[in-house]
This record gives sequence, structure tokens and C-alpha cells, in this order.
Amino acid sequence: MKKIPLRKCTGCGEMKPKRELIRVVKSPEKRGENGEVICGGEVSLDLTGKASGRGAYVCKNPKCFELARKARRFERSLSCKIPEEVYDRMSLELNQSE
Repeated sequence: MKKIPLRKCTGCGEMKPKRELIRVVKSPEKRGENGEVICGGEVSLDLTGKASGRGAYVCKNPKCFELARKARRFERSLSCKIPEEVYDRMSLELNQSE
């Protein structure tokens, strides 16, 4: 029998199968030759679950997304500040994907 990978929802805190959750990903920072950051890590929804970078998982339920947003759990998981416009864009994408 194959083992099903479980992940914890950042909104409700429940452990669920990875396929039932949506991944919020922070892409790796791009650095120049001298080590300076050219492009900071972009935060976005990863509907495929295959994008490279640091990830946090949330239920497909918009209430879970809002819970995680209000408690700033994505910022803690991805260790970066997330602007409100990024949250708004992700919220729109989440509602459209249902």
C-alpha cells in the first residue's frame, strides 16, 4: 500500500492529504554576481504543486485562507512580509479555482 503524504493547513491546522490542499509558494531569490538580491522571492499560489521554492499549504476553503491571512501565518511559514495586494490576488485566484 502506498503512503499518502500529509500536510498541515496553515488556516485550520488540520493534517490533510497533500492533494486536497493548495500550496502557497515563495520562489527563490535571484542573486547577482556580487551576491546582491536582484529579484526578491515572489509569493503566489501554486495550483500544480510543482513550483520550486518554500511552500505552505492551505485548504481550498476560502475561510481557511482568510484565517491564515489574518493571523499572518503565511508570513511566518515563508519568513517574509507579504503585501496586501498579493493576498488579494491569491484570494481571487483561490475563488476562481473552485
